[in-house]
Amino acid sequence: MNQSNNVLVAQSGGPSMVINQSLAGVVLAARADVRAGEIYGARHGIRGILEGDIVDLRAIPEATLERVARTPSSALGSVRMKPTPEDCARIFGKLRSLGVRWFFYIGGNDSAETADIIGREAARAGEELVCFHVPKTIDNDLRENDHTPGFGSAARFVASAFIGDDLDNRALGGVKINIVMGRHAGFLTAASALARRAPGDGPHLIYLPERPFSGRRFADDVMRCMEKYGRCVVAVSEGIADERGTLVASKFSSERDAHGNLQLGGSGALGDALADLLKRETRGAVKRVRADTFGYLQRSFPGIASETDAREARAVGEEAVRAALSGKWASGSIAIRRAPGQAYAVSYEVVPLASVAKNTRSMPDAFIAPEGNDVTQAFIDYARPIVGELPPVETI
Repeated sequence: MNQSNNVLVAQSGGPSMVINQSLAGVVLAARADVRAGEIYGARHGIRGILEGDIVDLRAIPEATLERVARTPSSALGSVRMKPTPEDCARIFGKLRSLGVRWFFYIGGNDSAETADIIGREAARAGEELVCFHVPKTIDNDLRENDHTPGFGSAARFVASAFIGDDLDNRALGGVKINIVMGRHAGFLTAASALARRAPGDGPHLIYLPERPFSGRRFADDVMRCMEKYGRCVVAVSEGIADERGTLVASKFSSERDAHGNLQLGGSGALGDALADLLKRETRGAVKRVRADTFGYLQRSFPGIASETDAREARAVGEEAVRAALSGKWASGSIAIRRAPGQAYAVSYEVVPLASVAKNTRSMPDAFIAPEGNDVTQAFIDYARPIVGELPPVETI
């Protein structure tokens, strides 16, 4: 094998149910291409490169790799780390010693930013290194993409959880508030609407980061819902912000990651605060209020992955290898495009890393109800084929 034509792949950012499908896509596509030499994996992203924690992925049997592909979370481990110029210089040295020519980084917008930084530094240093980003994020907020691998499966979890939680609330009544992941974009919280099978099904209210959140309006909305249904199930994004744009959760957290993002998950504080707010604003008119935070359960729950999501996650890994090894691009990211028309179909396109890196997109206005506390049929039509079939239920 040509020792200057080796491949290295790593995973970064939050895990997902299908991120290992992308890993398998990269590895198997590289194995099938005669231009690829050794195939390495770095544990815990670029930190593994810096620390020399490298795995020989050619040595893993294909049957094992396929089982890994169907397993949630990041098989190679993950990291949240933004490299400095000094880090990049060390990374180049490590990759050079491994004979790596093609570098693939699987992750979200922060991972795309990392790949972009490494690619730009490589070009300045005259390094022969092709950097490709393979998209992943349950938030579904990557620019250039119709949707992102990881979202469909997490959305299927959210919708399924709301089906069950609505049945629970139907039995006991009162108000139930569920906090769902989503920093800047409300796609995942909006997916709770897929739980509705019949009139009166919850969630009855959905609050997204794209619209200002008012505690007073929230209480009024809930009271109207109680009058109409005798109960109320609420979906709230962890990224809701007030009229000034201040994150409501910022009152409970000050921790930030290497990319400057405020830590929002891992705490039930927001749900508890909204439950207390509701009791206070309604002056005790609502007797039973409960709150749950879905938290990290949304990312790596086994046995619930969307078939569409798994298939497309594999495809973006394969497409990244084909594009990188073709020699047409020095860097790039794979974007998922949806074909026009009612029949669901997608294609894959190479886009510049800088167009995906760092910044995110939000829910389109057409997906959000005018009142700001629900979604539209347009969103349902958009999300349903990505999420797939949900568990059947029946009530008396």
